[in-house]
Amino acid sequence: MTARPHAVIIGMMGAGKTRVGKEVAHMLRLPFADADVEIEHEVGMKIPAYFDKHGEPAFREVEADLIADFLEDFDGIFSLGGGAPMTPSTQEALVDYIAQGGCVVYLDADPKEAMERANRGGGRPMLNGDANARWKKLFKERDPVFRNVANVHVHTRGLTPQGAAKKVIDMVSQRTVHVDGAAIEPYDVVIGEGAMNRLVDVLGSKPVRIALIHTQPVQRHSDRARALLRQGGYEVSDIVIPDAEPGKTITVANRIWERLGNEGFTRSDAVVGLGGGAATDLAGFVAATWMRGVRYVNCPTSLLAMVDASTGGKTGINTPQGKNLVGSFYTPAGVLADMNALVTLPNDIFIEGLGEVAKSGFIRDPEILTILERHAAQLRAFDGSTFLGSPLEDVVAELIERTVTVKAYHVSSDLKEKGLREFLNYGHTLAHAIEQLEHFRWRHGNAVAVGMVYAAELAHLTGHIDQDLVDYHRSLLTSLGLPTSWNGGLFDDVLALMHRDKKARGNELRFVVLDSIGHVVHLDNPPADAVEEAFRRIQQ
Repeated sequence: MTARPHAVIIGMMGAGKTRVGKEVAHMLRLPFADADVEIEHEVGMKIPAYFDKHGEPAFREVEADLIADFLEDFDGIFSLGGGAPMTPSTQEALVDYIAQGGCVVYLDADPKEAMERANRGGGRPMLNGDANARWKKLFKERDPVFRNVANVHVHTRGLTPQGAAKKVIDMVSQRTVHVDGAAIEPYDVVIGEGAMNRLVDVLGSKPVRIALIHTQPVQRHSDRARALLRQGGYEVSDIVIPDAEPGKTITVANRIWERLGNEGFTRSDAVVGLGGGAATDLAGFVAATWMRGVRYVNCPTSLLAMVDASTGGKTGINTPQGKNLVGSFYTPAGVLADMNALVTLPNDIFIEGLGEVAKSGFIRDPEILTILERHAAQLRAFDGSTFLGSPLEDVVAELIERTVTVKAYHVSSDLKEKGLREFLNYGHTLAHAIEQLEHFRWRHGNAVAVGMVYAAELAHLTGHIDQDLVDYHRSLLTSLGLPTSWNGGLFDDVLALMHRDKKARGNELRFVVLDSIGHVVHLDNPPADAVEEAFRRIQQ
């Protein structure tokens, strides 16, 4: 395989591409190359002299050819000249580079700082004449192109070169899953250390006020979000809600609506949901219902929230009659799954998130199951205090990325759960009944684990799968520390709640079951004796 640069850095003249690029290369122990320096070596003269002798079109041709060669052969950090991405062939080369997994970083400096540096540096033929006026004109032309061609956007306002380099490193090491579809506004799920640093970029410049909705246990992370928002110039209303499912009630939502009304929140303001799955569900519901919909961003802090609740646009609250019976389909502007948040996650809460991870492996991506098998012991022994920088961090990041990709596949073509998206509910028909009967003392991922074993037993009883696959469910989930049985309720009570499941049609039960790993089908109105026998088998 051809070696590829770790990152390509673009930006306006004076943005600090060379200085920051050198710092990034030094920190990563990678070689550094500057396109302008390499061009001068190739043509045997300084760029201003080449401009004077041959003109800009000839220079751009040399520049484009050199960049194309470097993108193929150079393994390091590569900074481009300010105007390089304006050449169509270079744009195509950068798009191709991104498609092959590369990072193109738009280094977006404060205009005043950049203009001062550009003027001090001299030797810039594109700034001949009134340098500041020329810089502003070029910025107006180039900024939209830079934003379009880059897949990483780094603001450097007020940062030292070392600080900007650290920010670049954090962002190029992150993974991004793009969620798109005919029925939804596209958005990205960003996964990795420092993902929350993108919060201001994702919100954009339109909102004035931000309702930061979070739980008390994640105070450390909400403090970070609040600081980022205030640095970005937003007014922040700090709203603390009860932890876990007690936070997903109409009473809590109403209290937030009252506060938004009293503080004058309008349709141009926004919501940030920070916490576990319940917190992001509630924040999304508030955003969907306030003024018939305002912008919102999710910052999940648990594994479960990162792989499930924060992505997909399902928002909702619980009622005494069932879980998530009141809600809305409303997509976020972005999801920032910052791996730093997992540092404070207790072991049992981390493990419950593996239930949803395994589910995605069973329904679509078998490689997830292979990774879980290979690393079951390390995952089960998760310790947040030693997590960052350990080999397990890369394993978890890949599991999150793969799981979110499975969810994005189902959501993109079926936002409102009319068909394909229902397959994401594998194991959920029984799981929601367990949660309800346990008064939400059982965590969602644990209930889903038992629900998947139930669905496997039911699929075996109805001839869809063999006993080996049922046994595999139990062995894998057990190896991860997840439960595979439940003995906390009567069948008649469970049956009544399963009839209220959102997949039910009239008085007929409807389940999602496997007919092989990676392939799911609907099971409509299965025999009553099979439904009861499968329940008996998960009680053992």
